[in-house]
Amino acid sequence: MPRSEQPRDASSWSAADVRRLEMLSSHLVTSIFAGAYRSVFRGRGIEFEEVREYQPGDDIRSIDWNVTARCGRPFVKRFVEEREMTVMILLDQSASLACRTPRRAKSSLAAEICALLAFAAVRSNDRVGLITFTDRIERYVPPAKGSRHAQRVVAALLQAPGGQGTDLAAALGYLERVQRRGSLVFVVSDFLAADFRLPLAAVARHYEVIAVSLTDSSDEQLPAVGLLRVSDPERGTRHLVDTAAAELRERYRQLAATRRGQLSQVLADTGVEHLIVDSAVPPLHALGRFFHGRRQRLSR
Repeated sequence: MPRSEQPRDASSWSAADVRRLEMLSSHLVTSIFAGAYRSVFRGRGIEFEEVREYQPGDDIRSIDWNVTARCGRPFVKRFVEEREMTVMILLDQSASLACRTPRRAKSSLAAEICALLAFAAVRSNDRVGLITFTDRIERYVPPAKGSRHAQRVVAALLQAPGGQGTDLAAALGYLERVQRRGSLVFVVSDFLAADFRLPLAAVARHYEVIAVSLTDSSDEQLPAVGLLRVSDPERGTRHLVDTAAAELRERYRQLAATRRGQLSQVLADTGVEHLIVDSAVPPLHALGRFFHGRRQRLSR
């Protein structure tokens, strides 16, 4: 891994790159978020034990309103922590992520995020599994524990995909078929996919879902560099555009803002929390801020 601590394209990672990433996560993940993610995902990683009468100092968010209404006095639900959580990672490997940005390919950024999540899970003695997808399911690694299993997850996410397009809806449906409800699910993608609102809403009812969307400044602004040949890697189409045209650049900016707003609305409507990771920010830092921020919001 280069000194900048940003891996090369995921397909070219060596064993030394993976080991360096594991060591980096072992040192930093522990101090930043490995121990924290269990505490910020309440409702996952705990199981119901009993209902008891409310006592001063109890968290009012734990009140069981149905029992309270029947008994005429407040009761709270009591939970105990499970020995482990199950963390499922859904990784988008479609061709749109393989396109290079001025900083790095999004596929490399996505792979690094998934590796950090996998190492964080096993360091907390949790089970972690992986589903990679394009316009088809590429690979499925059933959840398990242990550092050797995390290495298997990383090896799987570094394997080149066979498909080009994106079928997020199919990947979400596959998750429901192979994984029990109640798992913590990270969906790592650029979300350039169609018709995934309803499948995402269905998954969000039974799993705790975090959408990790990958962005780059080039997604928002078209540089004024004159004639530029652009291509759609998923459809195989090519076009020649004149980026010197201010009207074209403004239209590009507006379309990008619309797409960003639509994604935010879909995630809000389905109750899915949104983590945006920009290619300019080390993913470990982005994940750390997310976990700390979520813990603070839940403690209020």
